[in-house]
Amino acid sequence: MANGEILSGFLAPHPPHLVYAENPPQNEPRSEGGWEQLRWAYEKVRESIDELRPDVLMVHSPHWMTQLGHHVLGVRHLSGKSVDPIFPNLFRYTYDLEVDVDLAEACAEEANGMGLLSKVMRNPNFRVDYGTITTLHLARPQWDIPVVGFSANNSPYYLNTEEGLDEMDKLGRATRRALERTGRRAVLLASVTMSHLHYREEPELPEDMHFERPFNHDSYRWDMRMIDLMREGRMKEVFTLLPQFIDETFAEFKAGAFTWMFAAMDYPELAGELYGFGNVIGTGNAVMEWNLAKAGLSRISGSGQGHPPVPTPGDADRPFAGGLDEPASDWANTGPRVYGEGAPPAGGGR
Repeated sequence: MANGEILSGFLAPHPPHLVYAENPPQNEPRSEGGWEQLRWAYEKVRESIDELRPDVLMVHSPHWMTQLGHHVLGVRHLSGKSVDPIFPNLFRYTYDLEVDVDLAEACAEEANGMGLLSKVMRNPNFRVDYGTITTLHLARPQWDIPVVGFSANNSPYYLNTEEGLDEMDKLGRATRRALERTGRRAVLLASVTMSHLHYREEPELPEDMHFERPFNHDSYRWDMRMIDLMREGRMKEVFTLLPQFIDETFAEFKAGAFTWMFAAMDYPELAGELYGFGNVIGTGNAVMEWNLAKAGLSRISGSGQGHPPVPTPGDADRPFAGGLDEPASDWANTGPRVYGEGAPPAGGGR
């Protein structure tokens, strides 16, 4: 068996608005367009996948929420209709996909071997979540490459952010071992937004771009700072700031996909290529690629023992250059709240 490879990793957010705006035949609602900067960014993702020719697309979605353990799709053929529970007016999508069951089983076995609780989902009538479907459609609308889909275990919400992301680190390293074991050539898709505060009401015409803007200035500054670091390849700093970024912007990174992806890639200090950034109902969405094949880092050697950087004492409280003035600003506690009056629900909400 040839050695496995992780060819590339993508930050691949899943606003259903982007699928709606494309008017693909699988989606029932019709639109006038919109969110072009993000949809054009996904054209670059599609071109890169065409060039890389992976054996499998692996996606971690925050909207397949599991209370106990990390689940993996394990039915060879899945089809049905995926409906966004918040935006059913935008997303009612008929999907038909193939799962790489052998790789999924290897991922679950390796995760269990690392002390995680993991299970293969074998229900043939399972409805695949809209986060997984949206990201896969936007990355590969031909649906001609097998997939492996991971659930988002709620450990970052029931434990704390750091403990939960440590579980996602282990899941990423287990994924790396499974790819080495099976010899697959994979592309990884982290299906998450950045800042995740959003507006409660949509305009009468959802695709009216006049209404699209950041939720607030602090969210926008945080997104830009993190993107700057990613574009410069300063990933240790990204992971040092990650807990503060999550706390102050309700970033969907808390659900774990970004950490899972980078752990699987062995935390390369590699500059990401930004294809586009845009706001959707106030949330910050970046489409980025870390192309390991182009950098000569794709071949998996060993079982992957990389670990996220250990923050230097005080680093998490240090305001970033040109950024927030206080380590924990008060803006999140004023004005309209994203999830009503309480904290975000387990699994990251929208």
